Amino acid sequence: MEYAIVDIETTGGTAKNCGITEIAILIHDGNKIIAEFETLLNPEQDIPIYITGLTGIDNEMVQNAPTFEEVGEKLWNLLHGRVFVAHSVNFDYGFVRESFARSGREFKADKLCTVRLARKVIPGLSSYSLGRICEHRNIPILARHRAMGDARATAILFDEMIKEKPDIIAASLKRIQAKPSCHRIFLFQNSGNSPKNAGFITC
Repeated sequence: MEYAIVDIETTGGTAKNCGITEIAILIHDGNKIIAEFETLLNPEQDIPIYITGLTGIDNEMVQNAPTFEEVGEKLWNLLHGRVFVAHSVNFDYGFVRESFARSGREFKADKLCTVRLARKVIPGLSSYSLGRICEHRNIPILARHRAMGDARATAILFDEMIKEKPDIIAASLKRIQAKPSCHRIFLFQNSGNSPKNAGFITC
């Protein structure tokens, strides 16, 4: 089994309205990192000043960078079929999924969150932010709030956890993969008791 350890920087906090400005992906084969990729991305919208203050990424830096769609095939090949790992995974996964959807592709992957894993592997910390965990574990973050800096730190943390407590990682994966996908058919009926409209919900 292989894992895609992901970190992104964005123009804001909501995937529907904001864009990705930088992405880093490290591929872990269960023993070590075997591949990595990083790029700035043109989010096709302005980067707010406060975001630039946090990440250091400004409009000029991404002006000539590729859009997500332009590197979409490369990203798909790196992510598809691998377990998606990130710190607060739903944030990164949500943006990546939404960005693929904008280009007409439906992305789905099993997910592991290093925040949740760390709570089990390293109990008792007052904070499980990436910075705090790395400080506690003496993991260097060479570029905080930049995609590759945070992704490398997350990868080191994940590597340590999977080797220290492989049973916890395995149990988390088993629980995720055991969740059934459901397709619930629903009917709207008119007064004549015949179907008026139909649809389905997936979850």
